[in-house]
Amino acid sequence: MHKLNLAAMLCAAALTARAETVVIVNKANPATRMFSEQAAQFFLGKSNMFTPVDQAESSAIRAEFYHKVADKDPAQVKAIWSKLVFTGKATAPREFGSNAEVKKAVAADPKAIGYIDKAALDDSVKMILSLP
Repeated sequence: MHKLNLAAMLCAAALTARAETVVIVNKANPATRMFSEQAAQFFLGKSNMFTPVDQAESSAIRAEFYHKVADKDPAQVKAIWSKLVFTGKATAPREFGSNAEVKKAVAADPKAIGYIDKAALDDSVKMILSLP
C-alpha cells in the first residue's frame, strides 16, 4: 500500500512538472502571438511596452516560466530586478499568488502581460504564447 501511494505521488509530481504555461495579455491588446525571446524582454525589464504581472516568487510556475523563456533561475531573475529597481530604471512586476489573480490583473489592465497554467485559461484574457 505504501509503495502505491508513493507511485501515485510521483506520477502527480511528474504531471505537475509537465504543465503547460501560457503567456496572456488583455483581450483589448492587439498582439496575437509572441516568441519566448520577446516575452523575456518584458519580464526581465528590457522593454516597457507591456506591464509584466508575475506569479509569487516561491511558486513552481514562476521558476519554470523563467527557465523556459530566458534560461534563468529565480535567483538570477531576482538579481536582475534588484539592479533595475535600485538604479531607478524599472519597477518590479507586481506579484500575485495564483493563476486566477494573475488572470484578473491582466484582464483589468490593457498593457498587462502575465503567465498562467494553460488549464486556468479562459476567455477573460488572450493567450499569445504557449510554453509546453
